[in-house]
Amino acid sequence: MGSAEDKRVLHEQRLGPVVRRRDQVQPGTTDQRLLDTQPSANWVHEDPFRVMRIQSEFVEGFGALSELGRAVSVFGSARTRPDSPEYEAGVRIGRALAEAGFAVITGGGPGAMEAANRGACEAGGVSVGLGIELPFEQGINHYVNIGVNFRYFFVRKTMFVKYAQGFVVLPGGLGTLDELFEALTLVQTKKVTRFPIVLFGTAYWQGLVGWIRETLVAEGKATAADLELFQLTDDVDEAVELMTKEIGI
Repeated sequence: MGSAEDKRVLHEQRLGPVVRRRDQVQPGTTDQRLLDTQPSANWVHEDPFRVMRIQSEFVEGFGALSELGRAVSVFGSARTRPDSPEYEAGVRIGRALAEAGFAVITGGGPGAMEAANRGACEAGGVSVGLGIELPFEQGINHYVNIGVNFRYFFVRKTMFVKYAQGFVVLPGGLGTLDELFEALTLVQTKKVTRFPIVLFGTAYWQGLVGWIRETLVAEGKATAADLELFQLTDDVDEAVELMTKEIGI
């Protein structure tokens, strides 16, 4: 025997794909709520509207970058000083990639990102900056000639991967490590077609690589084959050669 509720007509409201019943039924219609004057702007901060913002960021990003051609994403610290050897290396890498026919994609900020954009820009190449809204963000550096600003990290990171054929990773902090390990995970799990990942600066990265080998691999949390997902170098020409060789240019 069913409950008393089962024996009567259940009050049900269908709003597109959503079904509301009992005390969750809303008064009025969707059109009515859309056209009525809003008493406040709080709705622009609610999740349904955020979905539209997320969608619009994907659309804008895809539209801006769809005709980019061959590209390499270059990651590195925003704190890299302009008078440092790391900054100069970033400039040389950006220039060499542009001269090899690649667009250079960075996070669009200062430091190592600016360096790679500067090298690409000064070489007459395509210099792309994908900025992010942060409380302390400095904005898109002036060496970028295609810039897109994002609110959401995950949308921005999709653009880094979708429109690049390889990654060059300069010394950096947590943001750089986040981007590096996401790229490694996508390649390892075959979510993307394998592409070259080059860690530039052996002295900086050797401790991390040693930990991966001596802890992750040694304890069975990763395999020895995972160490082959990336290459280390201190040579700009070798970094570019690794890009072109693995991509098949």
